[in-house]
Amino acid sequence: MNKYDVIVVGAGNAALAAAVSAKENGAERVVVIEKAPREMRGGNTHWSGGVLRFAFDDPREIGELLPDVEDEYENFYDGVSPYSKEDFHGDLMRVTSGRTDPVLSKLLVHNSFDTVKWMKKVGGIKMEPAITLSAVKKDNVMVWARGLVVRAEHEGVGLSRSWFSTAERLGIEIRYGTAATELLVGDDGRINGVKVRDDDGVSVLNARSVILGCGGFEANVQMRTQHIGPLVGAAKVRGTPHNQGDGLRMAMNIGAMPWGQWSGCHATPISADWGEFAPRELTDRSNRLSYVYGVMLNRKGRRFVDEGEDGALFTYAKFGRAILAEPGAKAWQIFDSRVVHLLEPRYQTSKPITANTLEDLIEKLDLDDRDQALKTLDEYNSCAREMDDGFDPTKKDGLSSKGLALEKTNWALRIAKPPFYAYSATGGITFTFGGLKVNETAQVIGTDWRPIKGLFCCGEMVGGLFYDNYPAGTGLVSGATFGRIAGRSAAAAD
Repeated sequence: MNKYDVIVVGAGNAALAAAVSAKENGAERVVVIEKAPREMRGGNTHWSGGVLRFAFDDPREIGELLPDVEDEYENFYDGVSPYSKEDFHGDLMRVTSGRTDPVLSKLLVHNSFDTVKWMKKVGGIKMEPAITLSAVKKDNVMVWARGLVVRAEHEGVGLSRSWFSTAERLGIEIRYGTAATELLVGDDGRINGVKVRDDDGVSVLNARSVILGCGGFEANVQMRTQHIGPLVGAAKVRGTPHNQGDGLRMAMNIGAMPWGQWSGCHATPISADWGEFAPRELTDRSNRLSYVYGVMLNRKGRRFVDEGEDGALFTYAKFGRAILAEPGAKAWQIFDSRVVHLLEPRYQTSKPITANTLEDLIEKLDLDDRDQALKTLDEYNSCAREMDDGFDPTKKDGLSSKGLALEKTNWALRIAKPPFYAYSATGGITFTFGGLKVNETAQVIGTDWRPIKGLFCCGEMVGGLFYDNYPAGTGLVSGATFGRIAGRSAAAAD
């Protein structure tokens, strides 16, 4: 009963894509081992917004994913711009400062649309427009962020539920409350199974191939502190508490090569009001990503990033990490009444601090230097711009401040019309960038630069794609892309 064709470790988006792919490609006995209990299943996928970044040349190509969209949204395609493979790869290169793995990134980009179509057709993932996340209304047309139009129906919760439903329908066994503790290596050097621990004790599962899709080390305070630093060690976790780096540890114990930016992570600005772990029932609604329409102050009352450097979906992972480096790992996002209607709906999960003057607002905030905070806002307003100078919330508008040591290069609108609003923010770590080296078949590479027979990897454990920053929606598509490849490769392995 413990002999399988393919063992998949983990049960998030990437792992379940791998399991479904392995089954699709001829593996008869596939088992998914999930460390979490059933009620906590699904890894970080549950916390995601479910948005899917993929390349397409003609907006109407996405119609097969959203077949009835024009019935619900008039002139829907008028607000959708093409997003070519060159655009997608260019965004990856830009946000990672050219460090993204050249082979893996091109593999991701070139397979992205086909993967999303496969998720719908084979994975049974229902899809919908990402209306609350990546669209802004302008002149009665919804203008969409390039490449970010589609998400899983009911976001990460729906994505996870759909993958489990498909896996169960295909006869894939899922073992909950089962922690992988060790990879087993045969005399021929091939991985031939996994040692696991569950309520009944320790046992061995054997298989021809093992796929690791069990996430990074973002929930492991010791590993965060060791690899990323003490500031991130103290971060709140926006995701599952079960991602403790087990798969990475097991793989490196048998000679797998660590790869990518082990000092990097995706750390989203989230409400500072939550506990050490963002509540599961709130999924991704702890996010605070509308800072582009205001300014962020640290506890010393100073700005510390160019809030208008780029659209939030290209800077939020970077800025979440930046907040963690500030005193108390906390910031305040300040807005005036002209832009509050632009704040994404997720802000509604906490109550803002409000006042009719900036002086009164500052008095109400948890700040170490209120005089400096007021001085910062006054200086910003003296160098910022009026709305009629060309403010455009749908794209980088070039509306830059003039004369600040740290300019705000887009959307630099004066914070001038009361009432004024403040929301707290901290960095919520979502996933880590350090992983394992894999080849084009998702096979894990050893420190001797040779593939490890029988061992494959997908999801957050794939190293080398992201450095310092991350384009929104890439993680889920990367997970499904390399999961699909890993499943196909594992099923075909000798």
